[in-house]
Amino acid sequence: MIMVPFLVLFLLTGWGGEANRYISLAIFVIASVTDWFDGYLARKHHLVTNFGKFMDPLADKLLVCSAMICLIELERLPAWIVIIIIAREFIISGFRLIAAENGIVIAANYWGKFKTVSQMIMIILLLLHFGGVFAVLEQIFIWMSLALTVISLMTYIWQNRSVLSMQE
Repeated sequence: MIMVPFLVLFLLTGWGGEANRYISLAIFVIASVTDWFDGYLARKHHLVTNFGKFMDPLADKLLVCSAMICLIELERLPAWIVIIIIAREFIISGFRLIAAENGIVIAANYWGKFKTVSQMIMIILLLLHFGGVFAVLEQIFIWMSLALTVISLMTYIWQNRSVLSMQE
């Protein structure tokens, strides 16, 4: 989470000059890798805590959503796509909160993991913004990320629909 303000700073200002895209890319990749590595070490050494369970996904969402919002400002990503992606995160977080209140843990599934990977690749491509064949790859990953966002949302809701009936 500490790296998010630096990512935003370099994405939305001219401080890095021509190197802004590479500085932003480095910040994003380092933040993503350290987030993954931190979780890996916690699981490997049985150091998983409730604080970590709460903060790790929050940090991941903050990083990805901040990058996407900046990419709207840079006119590389349509706002409506970002709204759908962020709405999915709010819906799933609320869904998990309701489940937790009822003693149910909703684990991440493969669709959610594919969604996250596709979003990170999309952000990396949009940060680099090379043009040419990369512009086609950018579009492919934008649409893939959107599709996986919707599929993972529908899958989470369907697989855990019993949580909704608990609130009646």
